[in-house]
Amino acid sequence: MQKKVFQLLVNNTSGVLSRIAGLFARRGYNVESITAGATADPCITRITIVASGDDVILEQIEKQLAKLEDVRNIRELKPEVSVFRELLLIKVRATTEQRQSVIAVTDIFRAKIVDVAPESLMIELTGNQQKIDAFISMLDGYEILEQARTGIAGMGRGTEHIVYLD
Repeated sequence: MQKKVFQLLVNNTSGVLSRIAGLFARRGYNVESITAGATADPCITRITIVASGDDVILEQIEKQLAKLEDVRNIRELKPEVSVFRELLLIKVRATTEQRQSVIAVTDIFRAKIVDVAPESLMIELTGNQQKIDAFISMLDGYEILEQARTGIAGMGRGTEHIVYLD
């Protein structure tokens, strides 16, 4: 199994994300993560999809996505020429005695404490998947109460692969 990151530029229309997700569901394709958001042009949405499968399946995913009416552009974001980021919000149980050690780990990873409650800390961290995973593993001795991960957002480096839509 391999992973590929696809960047789609799609028309910002009602149900576009549902149609893309439906394509994956109907064909039994695996989605590792999917993120979507408006671009500088409010008529266009950028969707980043991380999919896994063998070469044949990943090629089929790209071809099937390209056939969808609202898809204006699709390309693979290769790791060596792209930047990927993910956001993590994590709530950790922290007694008074544990707070300083949780704060120390947070500082090492350049994360931010965004909420403090009597029995917990909420931490925000952005970075690549390896950094997020390493941070979570460093919290292994603490009780994680809740966590939310956005999935990967990505863009190609430089100006070489910018797509201008008419």
